[in-house]
Amino acid sequence: MQKKYFSKYKEPFIALPNLVEMQLNSFSWFLKEGLKELFQEFSPINDYAGKEFFLEFLDYIVEEPKYDEYYAKANNLSYEAPLKIRVRLTKKDTKETKEQEVFLADMPLMTTHGTFIVNGVERVVVSQLARSFGVYFTMNVVRGRKLFGAKIIPNRGAWIEIETDIDNAIYVRIDRKRKIPVTAFLRIFGLKDSKDIEKTFAKTDNGEFNYIKKTLEKDESLNIDEAYVEIYKRIRPGEMATVENAKEILGDMFSSSRYDLSAVGRYKFNQRLGLSLDSVKKAPKILSAEDLTAVVSEVINLNNNPEAQPDDIDHLGNRRIRAVGELLQNQLRVGMARMRRNIQDRMSTLDPDILTPFNLINSRLFSAVLKKFFTTSQLSQFMNQKNILDELEHLRRLSALGPGGLTKERAGFEVRDVHISHYGRICPIETPEGPTIGLVVHLASYARLNEFGILETPYRRVKNGVITQETVYLDASEESKYNIAHSNILFDKEGRIVDEEVEARAHGQPHIVSKNKIDFIDVAPQQAFSIATSLIPFLEHDDANRALMGSNMQRQAVPCLRSEAPLVATGAEGRAARDSGRVVVAEEEGKVVGVDAASVKIKNKSGKEKIYPLVNFLRSNDFTVLHQRPIIDIGSDISKGQIIADNSSSENGQLALGQNVTVAFLSWSGANFEDAIVLSRRLVEDDKFTSVHIEEFSMDVRDTKLGPEITTYDIPNVGEEKLKNLDEEGIVRIGAEVRAGDILVGKISPKGETELTPEERLLRAFFGEKARDVKDTSLRMEHGKQGRIVGIKVFSRDKGHKLEVGVIKQIHIEVVQIRKISVGDKLSGRHGNKGVISRILPTEDMPYLEDGTPVDIILNPLGIASRMNIGQILETHLGFAAYKLGYQAICPSLNGATDEEIKDEMRRAGWPADGKVLLYDGRTGEAFQQKVTVGSIYMMKLSHMVEDKIHMRSVGPYSLITQQPLGGKAQGGGQRFGEMEVWALEGYGAAYTLQEMLTIKSDDMLGRTGAYEAIVRGEKIKPPHLPASFHVLLYELRGLCLDVDLE
Repeated sequence: MQKKYFSKYKEPFIALPNLVEMQLNSFSWFLKEGLKELFQEFSPINDYAGKEFFLEFLDYIVEEPKYDEYYAKANNLSYEAPLKIRVRLTKKDTKETKEQEVFLADMPLMTTHGTFIVNGVERVVVSQLARSFGVYFTMNVVRGRKLFGAKIIPNRGAWIEIETDIDNAIYVRIDRKRKIPVTAFLRIFGLKDSKDIEKTFAKTDNGEFNYIKKTLEKDESLNIDEAYVEIYKRIRPGEMATVENAKEILGDMFSSSRYDLSAVGRYKFNQRLGLSLDSVKKAPKILSAEDLTAVVSEVINLNNNPEAQPDDIDHLGNRRIRAVGELLQNQLRVGMARMRRNIQDRMSTLDPDILTPFNLINSRLFSAVLKKFFTTSQLSQFMNQKNILDELEHLRRLSALGPGGLTKERAGFEVRDVHISHYGRICPIETPEGPTIGLVVHLASYARLNEFGILETPYRRVKNGVITQETVYLDASEESKYNIAHSNILFDKEGRIVDEEVEARAHGQPHIVSKNKIDFIDVAPQQAFSIATSLIPFLEHDDANRALMGSNMQRQAVPCLRSEAPLVATGAEGRAARDSGRVVVAEEEGKVVGVDAASVKIKNKSGKEKIYPLVNFLRSNDFTVLHQRPIIDIGSDISKGQIIADNSSSENGQLALGQNVTVAFLSWSGANFEDAIVLSRRLVEDDKFTSVHIEEFSMDVRDTKLGPEITTYDIPNVGEEKLKNLDEEGIVRIGAEVRAGDILVGKISPKGETELTPEERLLRAFFGEKARDVKDTSLRMEHGKQGRIVGIKVFSRDKGHKLEVGVIKQIHIEVVQIRKISVGDKLSGRHGNKGVISRILPTEDMPYLEDGTPVDIILNPLGIASRMNIGQILETHLGFAAYKLGYQAICPSLNGATDEEIKDEMRRAGWPADGKVLLYDGRTGEAFQQKVTVGSIYMMKLSHMVEDKIHMRSVGPYSLITQQPLGGKAQGGGQRFGEMEVWALEGYGAAYTLQEMLTIKSDDMLGRTGAYEAIVRGEKIKPPHLPASFHVLLYELRGLCLDVDLE
C-alpha cells in the first residue's frame, strides 16, 4: 500500500538506533571485558600464610554452544556455552609451576534479539536504574540554618558521609558509625599538621564562620598516629586501639583491594568538583588527599553561599544504568570470592605434592551463583511475549527495584515522578499503573548508554541559527549547560531556522530564545518517548493518563489470525517489527529459489544457496503463537536487509497488533453504557479478531518407593469413550479434540498393599487373579479448558535427556485453541479507549450509511469528553479518508496531520469535512435524529479474554478445615459471600436467603448433603444444621482452655 506522510519533515535527522543494542552491547562487553576484569581482580590467590603457593588466572575462553537456540527451546534445554579458564599454580620456594585448563561453568548466552534461554524458557535481564557512584552534596536545615554535607559512594568499600554541625565544625562518618572530626580523617590521608590543614583551606574558609578552625578545636588528635587511634576507636569501639592495629585496618579499608570508586565514580567525582576529566579511566579509583580536600572545600563553599542548593538525587546525571553485563559481573564477583576462600582452604589442607589447579578449583561455587542469578534474581524475568512489541519493550525496560535498589513500599513520590532530565532518555508516559508506577520505566526511542552506563540522547548542533550535520550525544548533566530547541521549529532546506525567536529549553527550563543563541536541536519529535508511545498517532491531542494506558495496552494486544497494519500509522512500526528479531531479514542480496511454510531459499550472486528456516506455531511464554510466514514469491529479487517473512504480529514488515474497523460514535439502546462496545457479527464471521492460543500441559512419570509409575492405555474404572483418543502408551493422539476432564496422558501409580478379606483370598485361590493395586493418576484437561492437540514431546532417561532425580519420563502436551471474538472480551484503541464487548449484533441490525454500508463497531461518545483523548476522533477521520483513497497515512507523534490537512483529505474522499454523516438504524430503517461521526479506527483485542475468566460452580471442592467452598477459577471455587454482602441481605430482611447462603450453600455438611438428596428426590429441603466453621470456633475456644458446650 502507498504511504502518505503528514509531517513537516518526512524523515527525522537521524534514523532510530537498533532498539535492543543496550542488551546486546552490554553482554558483549561482559564476555570480552567484564570477565577479564573479574579474573584480574582475583588474581593471584595466595595461601593464608602467603608463603607457599599462589594461583594465577591467565586467560579464559567461551567455547561454541552445544546447541542452537531453536533446539534448546524445543528440548527444554539452556542455550549456553562452556566457560573454561587457564590457571597457573606456582610453588613459591621452588618456583615450580603447573598450568591447566579448568572448566568453570556453562555460561548462558544471549540470543540475537537480546534474550536468554534457560531450561527452554526465554528470559530477559532487565536493566537497573541505580544511584551513580561518586560524590553528592546534601543539606540539613537546623534551627533555620542550611547546613551542607557530602556523601562519597563507592562501587565497593566504605561509605563516607561528611556533615556540618550547628556549632560550625565539620565531621565525617565511616559506614554510618560515630562521627569523627574531618581534620582527623584528613591527617591519615597525608595532611599531618594542623598548620598544613589551615593553609590548604585558607582560600576557601574565609566566610562568616571559620569551619576548619572550629573543627580543629574539636579534634583531639594532634598528629597522624593519634588520628589513626581516634578513628579506630570510633569505628571499632570496645577493641584494643593501638597505632599498628589502626594503621593496618584503616590502610586496608581504603586500599585498592577493599575500596573501588570505579571508573564511573571517578568520572562523576571529577565532573562534580570541576577536576580534570582527561584519562578518567586510567585515574586511580581510590581516594586521595586532593579528593577529600576538594569535597570539604565544596561543603564550606556551599555553607558560605546563602543561595546554595543540595544535589538533586533524582536528576539523571546522578543516576546510571546497570545493564545485564554489569549485573552479571557483580553477581559473579560473589561466586569468585567464595571460590577464593575455598581455594585458600584447600591450599592449607591438601597434600602439597599432589596440588594441581584442577584439585584446587571447585567450579560449583561459581556455577551455582550463575544459575541462581538467571533463575531467581528479581531482575531476571520471565519474558513477556503477548506480541512482539511486548517483547521489545521488556528488553528496553528499566527498573529501580532489585538488589541494591529501592523497594515498592519505601519509594516516595519524588523518585517516581517525571524529572526534567528524563527528556530524550526515559519515557515520561510509559510506566505501569500499579504499585511500581514510576519505578519501572522505559527507555526513550533514541536513548543510548555511554561507557559509564549514563544515559545519553542525540542532538544536532546549531551554529549561528543554522542546523549542521553534526550529531552530538549529551548526558543529562552536560545538557543543562545549553539552549536546545525542539524539532518542530520551522527551518528551510539548507537548515536555516526561519523564526528569529524560538521555543527552547534554556539550561533545562522552557524559554523563548533568539535563534543565534540556540546550541542544539532535537533529532526527532518522538525523541522524548518510548517505542510503544511513539506508535500512538495524534499523541499530542491525548491526555497523558490515557496515553499511558494506550502505550501499556498495545503491549497486551494478542496477535490476530489475519494481522493488519494500521491505516493511520506513525512510521515507527517498521523498526519496531524489524528490531524485535522475530521477522526474517535477508542477510545478502539474491534471488528466491524456494518458498514453503518451513523455509525460504535464496541464491546469492555467487550461486550459493542460503536457507532461512521459519518458525511454525511455536508457543510463546504468554500462550500466544509465534509463527512466521513468507511474504515473497519464487523468482523475486531480494536486496540485503529486506524482510522476507512476517510474524504473527506484523504485516509486510510493519507492526500489526489489531484491525482497522468502521466505527460510529453513537449511543445504542444502552448497550454501550460505561464504555461497553457493540460489535457486528461480520467481524466474527470474517475472523477479524480471531486469535490462536497454545497451552502446554506436562506430567512427570516417577519412580516411587512402591515401584515405577507407568503410562498406559489400560486405566482401571475408566470407560472406553474416555480412552478412545489414547495410543498404546496412553498418550493422546495429535489432532484429537479435547475438553475439560478428558485424559491427555493415561498413567497408573502403584498403591500400597492392602490386607485381603478371607472371601477375596478364596476367590484369588480359585481364579488366580492378582488384584491390581494401582491408582489412576492420569493427566487430565484442566477445568474450563478445551482445544486440539498439536504437539507432543516425550523426554526420557533412556533417550539421554537430563531429568530431575526420581523422574523416569516427562511428557509435554500442547493444546491449541482458536478463539473468535465474543461478548465479554476486552478491546482497545491506541488512545487508552478501552471497553468490553456487550453485544454482538447481526450485521443487518447494525446502523448503516446512506450507501448501505453497515458499521463494524459502535463506541460511546460520552467516553471522549471527560477522558480528553481526542486523538481517537482525529484518527477516525483521517483513517476513513485513507481507507477511501487507498493509502496508509503516516502521522508521527507530536508532528502529525493538522486539522486543515485532515479536512482536505476528507473532502478528497467525498466525505463531509466534519466527519459527520446521516446514519440509519438497522432495526427500523429510520435515520437517527442527529448526524453521527463515522470513520475508521484501529482496534486491538487484548489478552483479557472472557474465556480465561468466565467460571461457574454447582458442587465442587471444599476446604478441609472450614468446609467452605474454595475460591478462584483454578480451584473450581465459588463466589465469596462476604461480610458486606451479608449486610446487604440483612438490610432487605432476607432472612431465609441469608440462612441458606451461610449454611447449606456453604459449610453445613449434613444440611448440604440432605439438600442435594432432597432436590434429587423432589422432596422438601429440611431445615439447616450448625455450620462446620462454628465447630471450628468451638475447638479454638477449647484450645484456649474455655469449656464451651452447646445446650
